[in-house]
Amino acid sequence: MRRRFTVASFSLAVVLGCGTLPAAAAAPADTGRSVTAVNALAAPDVDVTKVRAHLSELSAVAGRNGGNRRSTTQGYRDSVAYVKGKLQAAGYTVTEQPCTSGCTRGAGPNLIAEWPQGDADHVYVFGAHLDGVSTGPGMNDNGSGSAALLENALTLAQQNPAMRNRVRFAWWTDEEQGLNGSEFYVRSLSSTQRSRIRAYYNFDMIASTNGGYFINRITSSAAAPMKAYWDSLGLRPEENTEGAGRSDDYPFQQAGIPTSGYAMGAGARKTSAQAAKWGGTAGSSYDPCYHRSCDTLTNINTTGLNRAADGIAHTLWQQAVS
Repeated sequence: MRRRFTVASFSLAVVLGCGTLPAAAAAPADTGRSVTAVNALAAPDVDVTKVRAHLSELSAVAGRNGGNRRSTTQGYRDSVAYVKGKLQAAGYTVTEQPCTSGCTRGAGPNLIAEWPQGDADHVYVFGAHLDGVSTGPGMNDNGSGSAALLENALTLAQQNPAMRNRVRFAWWTDEEQGLNGSEFYVRSLSSTQRSRIRAYYNFDMIASTNGGYFINRITSSAAAPMKAYWDSLGLRPEENTEGAGRSDDYPFQQAGIPTSGYAMGAGARKTSAQAAKWGGTAGSSYDPCYHRSCDTLTNINTTGLNRAADGIAHTLWQQAVS
């Protein structure tokens, strides 16, 4: 997640393109599944071990490239190649979208993959930024969102359900430098293409070790399936106030597209009430390794990651599967 939002707001006129739980960090990985939710929608259980395997690959990418995956580096380009290869092997047609304006000089591309079934006039976009900061490998920020999104895309391809609506997956470049990749994408959409997007869902830092369970625009209609899933697990999620305007949902929101998403928190500190509800340490950052070199594979809350990955699947099935 971007530390401080710096991109200027832009108007539609110029947007012409496209119960108490155990401590989160200490809890063993659970199934993350609610029987009620599963029975209601038959969304698949996204295997968190596979999500973690993607994280391991992204960590190895960083290790081979100076310890980071910043958007302007070979580490980012190798991250793109890894995700793209997995998607293509699963049958997706994948597009690399160069960011030709507004991005940091030398930034790599956005990566877009659309499942080719369902009503193309009703599109649900699921996105996460794939780049990290230069100080570390960026496993929680934002390997966690990128990996969970990738495994959801692969699960959709493997399940191959009948689709009511269209699903598009996106991995954004240059988020850490100012939401530049997602803003470029939104500007690139025609007014017709923009109108076809019924909601955009963002996943940024969904495995914070001292995290909470936060939802962007939690009272919106777009957020309803995400909240319903976490409610079914007894998590009692809260509004993601820390992340407002600081991640890739913001350009979509500014363009009038409904948005939501999951997050577990960045540098803000957990309150006593949140610690009583979710476990963890009051007064400490949700992610003590936020934008630091210690944002490695040991900085991942597997329980939270699992709950978010399954909540993504629940939302996707609710919104798009027949």
